[in-house]
Amino acid sequence: MDLVGVCRAFVSVSERGSFTVGAAAARMSQSVASRRVAALEERFGEQLFERTSRRAVLTPFGREMLPVARQLVQAADVLLDEAEAAKRKPWRLAVPGICSTSGLAHLVAEARGHGVTLDLRVAAPARRLELIHAQQVRAALLAVPADEATWSVPLGLAGVQDPGVRRVYLETLRVGRASPAPARRIWIQPEDDVPHIRDPLTRLRDAVGLRPAQLVAATDLTTAAAEVLCTRDLLLCSPAQADELALTWRPIGEITLSRGFALTAAADGNPQHIEGRLGGAIARCLGAGTGTDTAEGGGA
Repeated sequence: MDLVGVCRAFVSVSERGSFTVGAAAARMSQSVASRRVAALEERFGEQLFERTSRRAVLTPFGREMLPVARQLVQAADVLLDEAEAAKRKPWRLAVPGICSTSGLAHLVAEARGHGVTLDLRVAAPARRLELIHAQQVRAALLAVPADEATWSVPLGLAGVQDPGVRRVYLETLRVGRASPAPARRIWIQPEDDVPHIRDPLTRLRDAVGLRPAQLVAATDLTTAAAEVLCTRDLLLCSPAQADELALTWRPIGEITLSRGFALTAAADGNPQHIEGRLGGAIARCLGAGTGTDTAEGGGA
């Protein structure tokens, strides 16, 4: 038995003294209202109304039951209102700064189509972790190693000039001590200045004999990109970022690197429904899954 439904019919009919008017007020047909009241009477084993051809008059038992039934209906209405308010409450999500404005806009728009209002907070990897721990966001796309990732974005090296090869090997950037040319640098943007990306790259730098200063952690992407655009330096980035900056992207020859992302909730949250509904939109926003063809295709 739908206890709330039968009590709603009972309350509406009792307040209006008519099955016809009460049913209409409760947005149900008269036959449905009659069946529901009859089911409640059968459950109680007592009559709730004295029925006449024109009116429905409460019995003494019905008058006793009405206040409690009204409380139940009101409590159900409050619950439904709270549920709707909770669904409309913005879902505050911390996202990487590498996402484009277009990508973020499409993510927000697609979320609205699923009845979710996103409130985005763009932040660097360490800051996103802080926001989760402080519960200032409901969830965050955290930077994680590839084997822990839900979404992975391939990383390679991009520069102004086409290198004429399918892969860029770091050992080709080595310069002799007597060389007059400035050493070419590799710029690491803040999103990739994390141990599972920075440390393997640092070990490779040392293994192939590059100078320490040839691997630079930038304070922001704009600074790193500007250096690459006006020099022969290279930017560690995704294929999508290289396209946006009109740079030529190639994978690294000696090592495979990728950004890994996982959706992590604050202590009182559960991101599974967001991941289930918006997994594809998040992947597109991050540029995940776009590197295989670019890596071997040789395009800019």
